[in-house]
This record gives sequence, structure tokens and C-alpha cells, in this order.
Amino acid sequence: MINHYLGPIYLILAASIWGGMYVVSKMVLTIISPLELVWFRYIVALLTLAVVGLMTRQSWSIRRKDIPLVFSIGLIGYFISIWAQFAGTQLSSAQMGAIITSATPAFMVIFAKMLLKEKITLRKGLSVCLATVGVLCIIGISDVGNSSKFGGIILVIAALTWAYMSVLVKKVPSGYSQLVITTYAILAATVAMTPLVITNINLVQIQHVMLEPLVWGGILYLGVVSTAGAFFFWNKGLQMVDATRAGIYFFFQPLVGTLLGYFFLGEQVAIGFWIGTLLIIGGVLLVVKEPS
Repeated sequence: MINHYLGPIYLILAASIWGGMYVVSKMVLTIISPLELVWFRYIVALLTLAVVGLMTRQSWSIRRKDIPLVFSIGLIGYFISIWAQFAGTQLSSAQMGAIITSATPAFMVIFAKMLLKEKITLRKGLSVCLATVGVLCIIGISDVGNSSKFGGIILVIAALTWAYMSVLVKKVPSGYSQLVITTYAILAATVAMTPLVITNINLVQIQHVMLEPLVWGGILYLGVVSTAGAFFFWNKGLQMVDATRAGIYFFFQPLVGTLLGYFFLGEQVAIGFWIGTLLIIGGVLLVVKEPS
């Protein structure tokens, strides 16, 4: 019986951790750029996952035919999506970042149809429509500036790419350890972004800001907890829950992110924000309540 609940528990843990990630990243991004933050986060995550993998004696072999799939997961999900999350959050707010990316479950319905041939029912189609309108309310109707609206558009890209990556994870053969797949995908993302980081990084500035407790403390949290831990929980949960329903647990992210943004950052929101939030919740609940 416990195995029936393990998948949802893994997904809830991951989404809740990511809710806190938006608040931490919002504070750290006042000192360091999004690209640098993602890169440092992944270096810490790779070290953490490598140590855990060695301690648990994981098999690191992977078939050649599966390498493009793992590379796609890393490039689309861990590079493009995560960078877009940080960049969008920097331009908008922690609450907007958490809420807009919570539309991911609805987008997963579309990609599950395209990649896994899962049927799109009336409920799922309506879910996508509600979530889309909700996102538009947040980035287009809310009383926010142009910078926040542009940040909202970038966050939509983050939600789309994360949804696509999440469905790709379902295509990974079940024989692999999710810790190994997560490690290789993060490694692929790190390698892809390293040339960009080297080109733009200011070593003198980095040496200075790394002395700030907020920066290295935030990087440790983002690297160990919200990357090594949460990515593993998310991928593990995805292997145990249907793709069109797995994304629903993503909504724990905005719940946690909005509460923490309110209490720790003092973020205020307009009526359009709450209208969009309710529409996204409604769309997500439609998928949850659909019978198997």
C-alpha cells in the first residue's frame, strides 16, 4: 500500500522545495546573475550527486542509444527551463515565478499526447485552456510594469520547457537509476552553459560576492536541496505516476512560493494575479479529479 503513495510523496516534496527556491533565488539574484547562479548551483549539485552515487554503488553505464534522450532532458529542462525560471523571477517576483510555472501540469497534458500518445479528454483540454487564460491574466492584466510582464513571458517559457522535459523523463527506460539519469542530465546542462559562463563571468566580482553569506548559503541550498534532492524526487515520482497526473503535484510549488514570498520578501499582488491563480488552480483540479 505504501508504494501507492510513494510517487505522489516524491512529487510533493520536489514541488514544495522548488517553492522555497523562488524566494532564495530572488534574494541571491540581487547580487549574482541568473546564468552564474544556475552554473554554480549545478556544480554543487553534481558534487553532491556524485558522492551519493559512489556511496550507494550506482552503475554509471548508459546505452549509447539513450544518450540523446538524457542530453535532451539536461539541455531543455535543466539548462533552458531553469535559466528561464531564474531570469523571469529576477525581472518579476518570487510569487509570479511560482504561480506561472504552476501551469506546467496543463502543458504536460499536451506533450503527453504528442510524445506518449496519451488521450486528451474534455477535462484535460479545458484544463489547458483555464491554465493558459490564468497565465495571461497574471502577465497581461495584473498591475505590474513592463519588466514584470517580460519576466512573466520568460516564466511561461520555463513552464513549457519543464513540462516537455518532464514528459521526456517518462521515456527513459525503467532499468536506469534516477540518480544516475539526474546526474548525467545536470552534467549535460552544465557542459552546455559553461562556455557562456566563462565568456561573461567577472572573476574579481565573483570572488567578492562569494564572501557574502547570502550568496554561498543560497547556492548551497539551491545546489544540494533544490537541485540534487528535488530533481531526484521529481524524476523518481515521474516514473511512478502517469504523466498527465504527475504534473498536478507541481501546484504545491506556488502554494509554498507565494506564502514564503509574502512572509519573507513582503511581496504584494494585484487582483489580476489572484484571478489568474484561481484559473490555474481550477485547470489543475480538473486533471486531478478525472477518473483513471
